[in-house]
Amino acid sequence: MSTKPYRAVLADDERLMREQMRARLAEVWPDLELVAEAKNGLEAVQAVQQHQPDIVFLDIRMPGLTGVEAARQIAQLELPDDALLPEIVFVTAYDQYAVEAFEQGAADYVLKPAERERLAVTVERLKKRLASRGTADAPASAPIQQLLHKLSAQLHPGAAGYLQWIQASVGSTIQMIPVADVLFFISDEKYTRVQTAQLEALIRKPIKELVDELDPQVFWQIHRSTLVNIHAVAGVSRDFRGRQIVAVKGHPEKLEVSRSYAGLFKGM
Repeated sequence: MSTKPYRAVLADDERLMREQMRARLAEVWPDLELVAEAKNGLEAVQAVQQHQPDIVFLDIRMPGLTGVEAARQIAQLELPDDALLPEIVFVTAYDQYAVEAFEQGAADYVLKPAERERLAVTVERLKKRLASRGTADAPASAPIQQLLHKLSAQLHPGAAGYLQWIQASVGSTIQMIPVADVLFFISDEKYTRVQTAQLEALIRKPIKELVDELDPQVFWQIHRSTLVNIHAVAGVSRDFRGRQIVAVKGHPEKLEVSRSYAGLFKGM
């Protein structure tokens, strides 16, 4: 029985590099369908939103949006409930980015110019990850935000640190809430709810902005609309649909984990 080929988007601002990567991919993964190419980060985000590929190859340094910034936007895209976020492969000419961050398993990397042997290793890793996506066999990995923060810090040294306080509306008053006290954040169309053990507050900052401002080792994104303080996680179970559900210490609310983030709690 034939299976549907995996689909990919390739983003690089250098035409020759795109041609070289396209040729190498055709050699090591002839069944891969390249559905779009992009010349910058913004085009890459748009291509992912339009085509919903399984993989996106992102050059780290591109004009406009860098590959890291594009990856952040891709991670926040509003996709159909049955769609999974694409696997990320960073393509870079700079060996200093090919460090321990990639060993977390959140993404892979390829050095320019792409060598057939090294790309073949990446392809095998991708095939294994893709085959197990959204299943109990999915490999455990640190949140993609942790990797993106590390790469962003390398690209932009001296950037501001993480949020320590949240200024939020509680009824008719404004309160300063220590970030460490927050159990979870949940967004709707206009507001984000800030939940602590003692109070519930509202802010006008969307999850996609909070992700960049909070310590990714403390606040894990488990759904496109939800961030949870990992220290507040009491346990993870499955509902009748097989979806992971997070129980929160000191609060009765249960938080759903979307399929794209199901691998976060592997082994917990």
